[in-house]
Amino acid sequence: MSAPTPAGLVSSAAVNATSTPTIGVLALQGDVREHVAALRHCGAAPVLVRREAELAAVDGLVLPGGESTAISKLLQAFDLLEPLRARLRDGLPAFGSCAGMILLASEVLDTRPDAQHLSGIDMTVRRNAFGRQVDSFETDLEFTGLDTPVRAVFIRAPWVERVGDGVEVLARVPHGPAQGRIVAARQGNVVATSFHPEVTGDLRVHELFVDLVRKAG
Repeated sequence: MSAPTPAGLVSSAAVNATSTPTIGVLALQGDVREHVAALRHCGAAPVLVRREAELAAVDGLVLPGGESTAISKLLQAFDLLEPLRARLRDGLPAFGSCAGMILLASEVLDTRPDAQHLSGIDMTVRRNAFGRQVDSFETDLEFTGLDTPVRAVFIRAPWVERVGDGVEVLARVPHGPAQGRIVAARQGNVVATSFHPEVTGDLRVHELFVDLVRKAG
């Protein structure tokens, strides 16, 4: 990646590319296997996280796509909700895709009243904003830090309606009825996308996250 990457999303040339960070994938529900494979290809050591002790041992964490309300219930059932909130407050690098974006938000619209979120990024996210499963689609997005567009797959995806001070917008929908909607954002060591980079074979978003974890370590 030759393009400059602002505000902490750095290219592999700028960090120790020989380090192998241990990055957890929250393995309660969702497309865990795809994220594990992507992280391994990007030079990380992926591990599954279902317990507090496993969470305590990782350098970074991926929250996969899936069903956000189900994952929030399982976080409570596995006694992971408060430990994960605490680690995020302490600066744990995290990346959430689709349902992971919803979980990382500070405010969620159109969700169940008992659903929990983690407040990893100061943003308001609308759940299922793009519609139902039949409204799933793909498009090419300009993504900050990548020198060519990324192919984005949206499946019952959210979008971001508001970002707070200090939140960097990384990508917006380029055209169509949702033109201009925010679909990727970053605050500190936490990155979220409303699309699924783990399913396309384009590993550059994962590469950016792995590099962020290396830098944070």
